[in-house]
Amino acid sequence: MPTTATTASRALPISVRGVGRRFARDVLRGVDLEVAAGEIVAVLGPSGCGKSTLLRQIGGLDVPDSGSVVIGDSPSWPADQRCAIAFQEPRLLPWRTLRDNVALGLPKRKTNGSKPTRDENRARITELLDLVQLGSVGGHRPRQVSGGMAQRTSLARALAREPTILLLDEPFGALDALTRLRMQDLLLDVHDALPTTVVLVTHDVDEALYLADRIVLLDDLAAADATPDRPRGGAVPAPDTARPTSIRRIVDVPGAGLGRRDRDDPALAALRHELLAELGVVRTPRAAPH
Repeated sequence: MPTTATTASRALPISVRGVGRRFARDVLRGVDLEVAAGEIVAVLGPSGCGKSTLLRQIGGLDVPDSGSVVIGDSPSWPADQRCAIAFQEPRLLPWRTLRDNVALGLPKRKTNGSKPTRDENRARITELLDLVQLGSVGGHRPRQVSGGMAQRTSLARALAREPTILLLDEPFGALDALTRLRMQDLLLDVHDALPTTVVLVTHDVDEALYLADRIVLLDDLAAADATPDRPRGGAVPAPDTARPTSIRRIVDVPGAGLGRRDRDDPALAALRHELLAELGVVRTPRAAPH
């Protein structure tokens, strides 16, 4: 299993074992997933397939109807303090400065049980703002900065908790294309500096290919249940096969663990075309002009 920072002591493995979750219908079913310590895993799939629900299960924010989630050697439920979550919206407090927003994520106690001093907290906030390239604007309020800067603040706040698991729910989805590319590079820089195990939910195939060691492709269970003979993972099930599980496919991304990838790598381009086809996006070449 590929990893990007397996030697990092702060990162922990995740084990998702037979997890199912039902609301009005099955949203997740039979999810089995092992994520290595320090690995970056992206979760792709159509809207409504349970990507964010899976993230909530890992973070201990929701109880599965079946199965379990284990982080390290202990269950993730209830809300696991080893996890930090960043969402698509920065969710900053508008009346607080960026520094004060980051401070909200600081733990009340250090790992040895002692309470951090005010100077230690100040130093930690400065370190995190510098890490996300906001050291010069820490005194600004959210309305005074761009969307990308607000999202970087949200990331710094999540990291302030010193998490072993970082859960990202479409964190760059609301940003413009250029800012999104810069944020992807920043995330990799942050992961190099403060290695954690990362699970990233995204709708962006290119983002998943650039950032992740592996990609988990989730299926729309409603559609899959309606078409039980649909090929899954390259195999055609027998007529009496049990109902399909949520994970359609797990993909190893070329170049995982070998440093920053080339976005124009032909191997990534081929895999991109393959994943888009599985997501129902089939592009036909344009006819040559006469």
